[in-house]
Amino acid sequence: MAKVEIYTRQQCPYCTAAKELLASKKVEFIEYHAGEDEDLKTEMLNRSNGRRTFPEIFINDKHIGGFDDMNALEQEGKLDELLQA
Repeated sequence: MAKVEIYTRQQCPYCTAAKELLASKKVEFIEYHAGEDEDLKTEMLNRSNGRRTFPEIFINDKHIGGFDDMNALEQEGKLDELLQA
Protein backbone atom coordinates (compact mmCIF):
# COMPACT_ATOMS: atom_id res chain seq x y z
CA MET A 1 0.00 0.00 0.00
CA ALA A 2 1.14 3.52 -0.75
CA LYS A 3 2.35 6.00 1.83
CA VAL A 4 -0.29 8.74 2.00
CA GLU A 5 0.25 12.01 3.84
CA ILE A 6 -2.24 14.84 4.19
CA TYR A 7 -1.70 18.31 5.65
CA THR A 8 -4.91 19.62 7.20
CA ARG A 9 -6.36 22.44 9.26
CA GLN A 10 -9.35 22.52 11.58
CA GLN A 11 -12.85 23.19 10.24
CA CYS A 12 -11.79 22.63 6.64
CA PRO A 13 -14.53 20.97 4.59
CA TYR A 14 -12.08 19.99 1.85
CA CYS A 15 -9.83 18.32 4.42
CA THR A 16 -12.81 16.39 5.74
CA ALA A 17 -13.84 15.35 2.23
CA ALA A 18 -10.30 14.19 1.41
CA LYS A 19 -10.07 12.12 4.58
CA GLU A 20 -13.52 10.63 3.92
CA LEU A 21 -12.55 9.65 0.38
CA LEU A 22 -9.39 7.95 1.62
CA ALA A 23 -11.28 6.24 4.45
CA SER A 24 -13.91 4.96 1.98
CA LYS A 25 -11.04 3.23 0.17
CA LYS A 26 -9.74 1.88 3.49
CA VAL A 27 -6.48 3.75 2.98
CA GLU A 28 -4.40 4.54 6.02
CA PHE A 29 -2.82 7.98 5.98
CA ILE A 30 -0.62 10.20 8.07
CA GLU A 31 -2.35 13.44 8.99
CA TYR A 32 -0.36 16.55 9.82
CA HIS A 33 -2.39 19.24 11.59
CA ALA A 34 -0.59 22.15 9.94
CA GLY A 35 -3.20 24.88 10.34
CA GLU A 36 -1.87 26.13 13.66
CA ASP A 37 1.67 24.73 13.49
CA GLU A 38 4.07 27.09 11.71
CA ASP A 39 6.78 24.44 11.32
CA LEU A 40 4.37 22.00 9.67
CA LYS A 41 2.94 24.79 7.53
CA THR A 42 6.44 25.70 6.33
CA GLU A 43 7.14 22.03 5.61
CA MET A 44 3.90 21.82 3.62
CA LEU A 45 4.76 24.95 1.63
CA ASN A 46 8.19 23.59 0.79
CA ARG A 47 6.90 20.19 -0.26
CA SER A 48 4.00 21.59 -2.32
CA ASN A 49 6.00 24.26 -4.16
CA GLY A 50 4.37 27.07 -2.21
CA ARG A 51 0.74 25.98 -2.27
CA ARG A 52 -1.03 27.47 0.75
CA THR A 53 -4.44 25.83 0.49
CA PHE A 54 -5.63 22.94 2.61
CA PRO A 55 -5.44 20.05 2.33
CA GLU A 56 -2.23 19.23 0.52
CA ILE A 57 -1.93 15.53 -0.26
CA PHE A 58 1.10 13.39 -1.01
CA ILE A 59 1.15 9.79 -2.21
CA ASN A 60 4.54 8.07 -1.98
CA ASP A 61 6.15 11.50 -1.52
CA LYS A 62 4.62 12.76 -4.80
CA HIS A 63 2.53 15.91 -4.46
CA ILE A 64 -1.00 15.16 -5.64
CA GLY A 65 -2.49 18.55 -4.77
CA GLY A 66 -5.65 19.27 -2.84
CA PHE A 67 -8.99 17.52 -2.54
CA ASP A 68 -10.20 18.66 -5.96
CA ASP A 69 -7.05 17.24 -7.55
CA MET A 70 -7.38 13.93 -5.72
CA ASN A 71 -11.08 13.73 -6.54
CA ALA A 72 -10.32 14.36 -10.22
CA LEU A 73 -7.89 11.42 -10.14
CA GLU A 74 -10.67 9.33 -8.59
CA GLN A 75 -13.15 10.37 -11.30
CA GLU A 76 -10.60 9.51 -14.01
CA GLY A 77 -10.01 6.09 -12.43
CA LYS A 78 -6.36 6.88 -11.69
CA LEU A 79 -6.40 7.19 -7.89
CA ASP A 80 -6.55 3.47 -7.15
CA GLU A 81 -3.42 2.71 -9.16
CA LEU A 82 -1.52 5.44 -7.28
CA LEU A 83 -2.72 3.99 -3.96
CA GLN A 84 -1.64 0.47 -4.93
CA ALA A 85 1.95 1.46 -5.72
